[in-house]
Amino acid sequence: MDVSLIISNILNPPVLFFFLGMTAVFVKSDLEIPAPIPKLFSLYLLFAIGFKGGVELVKSGITQDVMLTLGAAILMACFVPVYTFFILKIKLGNYDAAAIAATYGSISAVTFITASAFLTELDIAFDGFMVAALALMESPAIIVGLILVNLFAANKEDGKEQDFEWSEVLREAFLNSSVFLLVGSLIIGVLTGEHGWEVLEPFTQGLFYGVLTFFLLDMGLVAARRIKDLQKTGVFLVGFAILIPILNAGIGLVIAKLIGMSVGNALLFSVLCASASYIAVPAAMRMTVPEANPSLYVSTALAVTFPFNIIVGIPLYLAGIEFLWS
Repeated sequence: MDVSLIISNILNPPVLFFFLGMTAVFVKSDLEIPAPIPKLFSLYLLFAIGFKGGVELVKSGITQDVMLTLGAAILMACFVPVYTFFILKIKLGNYDAAAIAATYGSISAVTFITASAFLTELDIAFDGFMVAALALMESPAIIVGLILVNLFAANKEDGKEQDFEWSEVLREAFLNSSVFLLVGSLIIGVLTGEHGWEVLEPFTQGLFYGVLTFFLLDMGLVAARRIKDLQKTGVFLVGFAILIPILNAGIGLVIAKLIGMSVGNALLFSVLCASASYIAVPAAMRMTVPEANPSLYVSTALAVTFPFNIIVGIPLYLAGIEFLWS
């Protein structure tokens, strides 16, 4: 792997501000971002990327390439929770294994956005319809995770009868704020097309990287505070949080090669496969699987996998693409 790619990625302003946030916690600075602001910026990023994806989807149309990509995205979102669940069961109980498996089957929108910025910096083209793949990978992972709980954990670990209200499960999977805003923005982008893009471009593009940078500053603060939770996870989960993303990205790259994705699309797809959710899935798991320990699935995704992907993972996956595509 070209070390200059890692250096180039690290020297991007958003990534540097992520490190600044982590440093603030390590040196015990009183830097703090008021709670409503990160939530607002998170919603803005989902809105902006979803809307742009909808506009780009209109441009590309529903082609065979688009359908193959979306099908591959759904396949990975269903497959990853299943196989990771059985790996996690080696050391963990069923509830924790299912919650973490769902977390890694889902995606991190901010990691995807950071990879998009990386491709833009390198002047590597990618298609906007990849946002549709992003939107489709969140809910299946939640549903598969809850099915795993229902099959392996409920009624087996505590001897008590436990019934899932599947209406609530599906509601949380498809109507949680992240999925709803992302899909809604995508649909509005499709409906308004170029005209809508021209109207909203100053807002969706002009502010985008500034908001991403500020959001990653907050993510650095949150990730550094979560590092202490890793003491509870042990070496097994830390290794899992690094090796499984690499494995998932590798599987994603093989699929991307087989269906003929471009270099830019293949990187974004591999990043989607490698990332882990720290917003939508944890919210769903807290509500539907209270028996699972949140410090395990949040700290591994946010304090290990997220920094690994934005610092090393993205350039590593690009190096894998250059090798396979050459």
